[in-house]
Amino acid sequence: MGLRVSGIALRRVVVVVVVVRFQLWENQAMATSSLAGSVFSSNTLRNPIGNVATMRKRLVRMRAPRAEFQLRPLPYELDALEPHMSKETLEFHWGKHHKAYVDNLNKQVEGTEAERQNLSELVLSAYNDGNPKAYFNNAGQIWNHEFFWSSMSPSGGGEPQGELLELISSNFVSYKEFAEQFKRAAGSQFGSGWVWLVLRKDGKLEILKTPNALTPIVWDHIPLLVVDVWEHAYYLDYHNQRPKYLSKFLDNLVSWQAVGERLAQAKAFVNYGEPVTSEL
Repeated sequence: MGLRVSGIALRRVVVVVVVVRFQLWENQAMATSSLAGSVFSSNTLRNPIGNVATMRKRLVRMRAPRAEFQLRPLPYELDALEPHMSKETLEFHWGKHHKAYVDNLNKQVEGTEAERQNLSELVLSAYNDGNPKAYFNNAGQIWNHEFFWSSMSPSGGGEPQGELLELISSNFVSYKEFAEQFKRAAGSQFGSGWVWLVLRKDGKLEILKTPNALTPIVWDHIPLLVVDVWEHAYYLDYHNQRPKYLSKFLDNLVSWQAVGERLAQAKAFVNYGEPVTSEL
């Protein structure tokens, strides 16, 4: 069984598959009021040339509300994944590493047009056709981590069921073969990075490795599953035994329910079998 994806719909589905919440901190009226009281202050009028940069920043803020990125709560308690992933690991991984990416991104985009984009838009624009902008790494890491947290569940692990199992089997012969290929890819990722199960443009499933903060949405793939293979994801629990961590991830943590829901959302933008072409 194959899925065919229309090129036009791919950008839409990437945003639909994972909805990233963000909070608006300033409204238009407040920004306008602030501008009247501060941009044209007596100090600014006394030294207009020296205050050009400040005026530009305030004018940018007035044009649209500002979105500040937040450290989103985990979808479970810190100790919910024990004994396979410890509370201590999540305290450091989510509470410190992930938080640092959020804090750094907010500093990097403050006062720029980028701060009014949602996270998916920011990742795509920051990738800049393979010439990443300075804030791409932090934006990509936030996106990847949020997707990773929701790829696990306290009741996860084991084989998927139903349509998802059929699709995996049709692309990898069997679930067992998929699991072996997935673990092999994750075990051979040199250094830091991520390993994904994605839905490609041609409707086929693929196991994909990305280094550092790179994410497959920049190539219009639809991500269904990811495992984090940065050392801070597993070192406290498994030390240098990455293969053991990967086995625990598939056997006890992976949320096939979340993967199935992502696939179901993607189906709204794909055709089964032969592509359907509308008459001209």
